[in-house]
Amino acid sequence: MVAAASVVVAAGTVSGVISASGPDVPEARPVSSASFRLVPLPAVPSASPTPSATVSPSPSVRPKRPSAPAPRSSSQAKKTTASARLYRHPASRVLDWVRAHPDDPRRPVIESRIADQPAAVWFADWSPDTVTARVRAVTSGGAAEGRVPVVVPYAIPGRDCGGHSEGGAPDLDAYDEWIDRFAAGLGGGEVVVILEPDSVAQADCLSAGERAERFASLARAGRVFKEANPRARVYYDAGHSGWHAPAKQADLLRRAGAASSASSDGVFSNVSNFHGTADEIAYDRAVLDALGGTGLGAVIDTSRNGNGAPADGEWCDPAGRTLGRAPTLSTGEARIDAYLWVKLPGESDGCKGAPGTFSPSYAYDLAR
Repeated sequence: MVAAASVVVAAGTVSGVISASGPDVPEARPVSSASFRLVPLPAVPSASPTPSATVSPSPSVRPKRPSAPAPRSSSQAKKTTASARLYRHPASRVLDWVRAHPDDPRRPVIESRIADQPAAVWFADWSPDTVTARVRAVTSGGAAEGRVPVVVPYAIPGRDCGGHSEGGAPDLDAYDEWIDRFAAGLGGGEVVVILEPDSVAQADCLSAGERAERFASLARAGRVFKEANPRARVYYDAGHSGWHAPAKQADLLRRAGAASSASSDGVFSNVSNFHGTADEIAYDRAVLDALGGTGLGAVIDTSRNGNGAPADGEWCDPAGRTLGRAPTLSTGEARIDAYLWVKLPGESDGCKGAPGTFSPSYAYDLAR
C-alpha cells in the first residue's frame, strides 16, 4: 500500500477488535426510544461479562506524511478510565492473552490499562450467512448491560486498494446484500457504527466511475442501518489530520452520503493512527464545517495517540507511542461525540508480530 492511510490488517476478520463469530445469541429487545445523543453520563461500576465470541485482529494505519509528536497533556497521562456507557465485548486477543498468562509480570498493566477498556468489534470477513447472528451477539450483549457497543463493518470491495488488508465482498451487489444482513443484527438499542475505515479517504486508487459506485453503496449502507435501528449512529471515514485537506475530504464525504441525516451522524478519524487528539479535533471540525449538514459530529480513535504521530512518518508499530485518552462518550468538546478505541492497543501492524496478532511487549510499551 502506498504511504497513505490505514492498513486495516484483516487476518480473517478485524478486532476488539473482534470478529464476532459463533452461535446465534437471542436478541435483547430493549424498549425503543428516539435516536440517542452522545452526552455526558455519570460513571457507574463496570460489569464482568462472560466470553461469547472469538476475536479477530485489528487495523494498522499509515500516516500520509510525517507530523511532529504532540505534547502529552495531563488528560492523556498514565491512568485511563473507561466510560461505563461503552460496551466491552468479552472476547478479544488481549483478553485471551490475559487469561492465558496469569503469572506474566506485564499482565497487571496490560489488563488494567488495555484489556479492561471497551473497544470496537470489527466484522471484516464477507460472510452473509453468519453476519446477522454475529452482529446480534454484540448488540444484544451491549443492550443487556445497558451499554453502547461500537461495531465496524469492513467488507467493501477493493478494500485497502489491494494492500495488506485487501479483501471484502466480491462486488458491490454482494456488499449491499451483506450490509442488509448486517443491519438485521443491529437490534433496537444504542450502537455506534464506524462505517468502512479507509473507504472514503483511500478512494484515489479507484476510477471516477468506481468511486461513484462505491460512494453510492456507502450512502445506501448508512440509510439501511438507520432505517433498521433509528438509535444507531453512523459515522463515515474522514481519514486523519495528516492526510487530505478538510475541503477535499468533505467533498468526498458529501458524495458518500455523509452530509445527509438520513444516512449519517458525522465522521470518524484517526482509525489505527497516531495523530494527536488536539490535531484531530481541529481537523474534524474543519471537515464538518466544509461538509455542512445538520447536527453532525465526529468520533476520534485515541487508542494509540498519546504521544502523537512519529516525526519520521513511521506507521508500523512505531516506538515511543503511548495510549491516548480513554474511550468515552463524554468528551467535553463541541461536535466531538466520542473518543473510541477502534484499534485495539497491542495488536501489531506487522512489525512486532504478524499483522493483527497481539504483541504483549508492544502492549506493555504502550501502556506503562
